[in-house]
Amino acid sequence: MLVVLLCLTTLFVAYSNGANDNFKGVATLYGSNTLDFKTALWLGTGATLLGCISSAFLAEALVQAFSGRGLVPVEVAESPRFLVSVAAGAASTVMLATVLGFPISTTHALTGALVGAGFATAGSDLNLAFLGGTFFLPLLLSPLISIMLTMPLYKIAHMATARFGIGKETFVCVGPRQFVRATELALDPVTGTYIAASITAGTTSTTYVEKYNGRVLGVTAQSLVDGVHYLSGAAVSFARGLNDTPKIVGLLLVVKALDLRVSALAVAIAMAVGGLVNARKVAETMSKKISAMNDGQALTANLVTAFMVIFASRLGMPVSTTHVSVGAITGVGIVNGTADKSMIGSILLSWVLTLPIGAAIAAAVCWVLGVVG
Repeated sequence: MLVVLLCLTTLFVAYSNGANDNFKGVATLYGSNTLDFKTALWLGTGATLLGCISSAFLAEALVQAFSGRGLVPVEVAESPRFLVSVAAGAASTVMLATVLGFPISTTHALTGALVGAGFATAGSDLNLAFLGGTFFLPLLLSPLISIMLTMPLYKIAHMATARFGIGKETFVCVGPRQFVRATELALDPVTGTYIAASITAGTTSTTYVEKYNGRVLGVTAQSLVDGVHYLSGAAVSFARGLNDTPKIVGLLLVVKALDLRVSALAVAIAMAVGGLVNARKVAETMSKKISAMNDGQALTANLVTAFMVIFASRLGMPVSTTHVSVGAITGVGIVNGTADKSMIGSILLSWVLTLPIGAAIAAAVCWVLGVVG
C-alpha cells in the first residue's frame, strides 16, 4: 500500500513541478511579447518533455542525490514511509505556491521535505553536513551568479549592436504577435493610447515594444534575435526537464520493479499535464511582474539561464531553474531600471518559506504514517 502511495505522491510532485516550472524557460518570450501565452507554453512543454526523456541517460547523479542516500541512513532512505513523506511535503508546498502565483523551486521544496522527513525518521542520524554541501550551497549561489553573469553579458551585447549599426524602433502591440510602428498610429491625447484604426478597426493599445532594425550577415537583426530567442527558450525548458526529472525519479528508486526510464517517462507526462493545466499564474509573475524586457534583454536572460542549468545538470549539482531564471530576469531589471523591488521581495520571501513549509508538511505526514502503521 505504501509503495502505491509513493508512486501516486511522486506523480503529484511531477504535476506540481510542471504547474510551477514549465513556463519558466519561455517566460522571457512571453514577457517581451515575442510569443503569446499559448504558443510559449506549448514550446516550453515540448522542450521540457525532451529534457525529461534525456535525463534518464544523462543525469544519473541527480537521481542518487534526491533518493535521500547520504542524508539519512540507507535503511531510512529505502523506507517507503520516508519517501512518501518527502513527496507529499514537496508536492503540497509547490502546489500551494502555484495557486498563489509564486515561482518557487521544486529543488528547494524537496530539500525542505528531505529535512523534515529525515528528522522525523532518523533524528540525530540526519547528515546536515551532506545537506549543506550538496543542496544549500548551489541553491544560495545560483541566483547571485546568474545576476552577475546577466548584467555584463547584456552590456556586451548592447555594445555589439551599436558596433553593427543596429538600432531600435518603437512598436505598438495591436494583437497577438501583431506589431505596428508607433509613428504610423495616432496618439489619443485624452487616454494616452495609440489608436490603430487604420490597421484594426477600433483597436487601442498601450503595450509598447522595441524592435531591432538593420541586418547582420545578410539577415535582419530582428529575425536573428527572435530565432536565437526561440532556441534559448527551448534550451532552458530542455535543461529544466533534464535537471528536475531525476530529482523526482530519485523518490522511486526504492520501487525496484520500475525501470528508471519508465519512471522518467511517467514523471515527464505528469509534468507536462501540470504545466498545461496550471501554469498561468506563475507565468504572469515570471513574465510581466519582475522586470520589463525588450527582445535583446530577454534573450540575454535566457542564454544565461540555459547555460547555468545545463552546466549544473552535467555536474550533478541540484541548482534551481527558478532561482537561476529569476536571478537572470532581475539582472536585466537592474540594468534597465525596471526591476520591481516589491515583487522581487515577495518572491524571496516565498523562497525563504519554502524550506520550513516543506519540512513541516513532510514531518507531519511521516508522523501520521507512523501512527497509522
